[in-house]
Amino acid sequence: MENSQMTDTRRIEGFAALIAFGLTIPAANWLIGHAGTVCVPQGPCLIPVAPGVMAPSGVLMIGLALVLRDLVQRRLGLTPAWLAIAAGTAISALLAPPALVLASAAAFLLSETADLLVYTPLQRRNLVLAVLASSLVGLVVDSVFFLGIAFGDLGYLPGQVLGKLWMVLLALPFAAWLRRADARRGIQPA
Repeated sequence: MENSQMTDTRRIEGFAALIAFGLTIPAANWLIGHAGTVCVPQGPCLIPVAPGVMAPSGVLMIGLALVLRDLVQRRLGLTPAWLAIAAGTAISALLAPPALVLASAAAFLLSETADLLVYTPLQRRNLVLAVLASSLVGLVVDSVFFLGIAFGDLGYLPGQVLGKLWMVLLALPFAAWLRRADARRGIQPA
């Protein structure tokens, strides 16, 4: 049983993850239009994600969003995670360029939901595996639905998937550290 101080710590960390999760959406939209090694006129700014493979720079934030949603659920619980997905979908629709509103909102909603459905049964047994597996499913769902709805073409799928995967892989050592720190501090998932 957690004491009050550990519960407060879990909630504070959960709200920090929730805020960071919410900020990934405007950050992704900003990056796509302003940061990259190449910016296509009237199109996205691109970054290399592997030799010869480019992706819109915002994919980095989408990969991070998948991991942060897992942390929101770990700290605050399933209902706040669902509410974060709903709010994130609305923010995504509000911030997306008019031609991409449906693709952006649908991809966000479907990918974050897929992430949640994979993460939930795995999280208590193996946090790192849960974050990796759920993020892999989420990033593929996000990429397929966004590209399919927005452009009717999956030609950019490798770059989309690789760009998001880099952020997930960079977050895994943090997930491993968090699992160990939680065990040391006696903090249980929400």
